Amino acid sequence: MSAPPRVLTVAGSDSGGGAGIQADLKTMLALGVHGMSVITAVTAQNSLGVQGAWPLPVEAVRAQYRSVVDDIGVRAVKTGMLASAELVEAVAELIAGTDAPAVVDPVGVSKHGDSLLAASALDSVRTKLLPVATVATPNLDEVAQLTGVRVTSEDDLRRAAAAVLEYGPRWVVIKGGHLAGDAVDLLTDGSEEHWLRAPRHDNRHTHGTGCTLASAIASELAKGRAVPEAVTAAKEYVTGAIAAGFALGGGIGPVDHAWALRRR
Repeated sequence: MSAPPRVLTVAGSDSGGGAGIQADLKTMLALGVHGMSVITAVTAQNSLGVQGAWPLPVEAVRAQYRSVVDDIGVRAVKTGMLASAELVEAVAELIAGTDAPAVVDPVGVSKHGDSLLAASALDSVRTKLLPVATVATPNLDEVAQLTGVRVTSEDDLRRAAAAVLEYGPRWVVIKGGHLAGDAVDLLTDGSEEHWLRAPRHDNRHTHGTGCTLASAIASELAKGRAVPEAVTAAKEYVTGAIAAGFALGGGIGPVDHAWALRRR
């Protein structure tokens, strides 16, 4: 049998299993691609928050990446938690030398508000990582962190997208999930726009949403879909995962990465 499309996630580990590397690999499995990983940091994390985080050395991250890419190869790369300027710059350099689309989730804070990116790394994200992104997927807090643009309504999404595109990604998805009303995201490359809407589900268990969306986009790109089709399919998958999110521990539970498998 031939191998399925190969997708590489470069991100931190979530010991609670709801976000990070664990969410990425679950998403990739659910969407029919072969997931591989470069672990950038280890976190002590559960439904209540992040109790600790330990970035890996740059040489360990670089070695993992080279091991996978040089032997197995990749059809798409997804980045998540990179923690430090040194890691951001090393990963950006690796992606620039890889002939595959890259989905950059510029992770700044966790679902619980815990910082996952050093303030000193923000400029590296802007000047090194975003320019190599095929698709960048910031949420509203990350948009404000990176650009200073505060989004309070749908009308602000275009302004936010333009500000992120100034840093060089080919496409950007501004995730408007924190706005009131329907869950609306804006996908644009600066010339064409795609407004992606979904009903808002009354479910607080949404841990891992951002990681899951970025991994789903990367998975669909690896299958050969164009960016608009890949993002649309990823949005549908994440919407279902949010609707099926379940309680875990004493805080915010994860989205259900296996919802579509159970439905089939």
